[in-house]
Amino acid sequence: MDEAEKRLTVRDAATTVLWRSGPDGPQVLMGQRGAKAAFMPDKFVFPGGAVDPQDGEMAVSVPIEDSLSRQLAFDADPTCGQALAHAAIRELWEETGLVLGELGAAPDGIPPDWANFYTGGMVPAVRALRFFFRAVTPPGRPRRFDARFFLAPADAIVGDVEDFSQASDELRHLQWIDLGRARDYPLPFVTEVVLAEVGDILAGSGGSEIPYFHQGVSGSSFKVIPVGDSP
Repeated sequence: MDEAEKRLTVRDAATTVLWRSGPDGPQVLMGQRGAKAAFMPDKFVFPGGAVDPQDGEMAVSVPIEDSLSRQLAFDADPTCGQALAHAAIRELWEETGLVLGELGAAPDGIPPDWANFYTGGMVPAVRALRFFFRAVTPPGRPRRFDARFFLAPADAIVGDVEDFSQASDELRHLQWIDLGRARDYPLPFVTEVVLAEVGDILAGSGGSEIPYFHQGVSGSSFKVIPVGDSP
């Protein structure tokens, strides 16, 4: 795929907003993209990235709940939910070294890129994910993504949440940032919107529906995805 095709293609993507309680209130885990990154260079972001084919092709250890499957299928491929949940956990693991896992039986046919995740009897803890936001990258950007954002508590991580020794080099300066001070860092606009939504949820005043922003060639649109169990 050449650069022109990449600009036109909208790829499914997943992001994990990991949070914990800090001495001055909630904290979120963020890192800085490299200065030469094609997408959002130098910006502080949450761990995340595009869905890989293996995320949907590998056998399922723990299925996502039906309600989450319906939410993720809104205006999308109805079979995409499990792959998005897997991608969120894989990207968090690759970019931070942190394992969002639970004890379980590993399935057959684990893809090579996932093999180390399953050591020690761990399987992806998809039930720790809360889908809360969705946004499509506007046209004209070097990369375009249909990104789903998941919230997860730090106590669902296996091991030390301060240990980033196994992180890839995709994000620099990985750190826990006070939610109230996150806007002091260089952020993409969508990340500022996501932070506001996280603040509302953690304060108990949000989450009755999931915001969905789509900026396409014909203009911008705003939808909401119902949180309830109705189809």
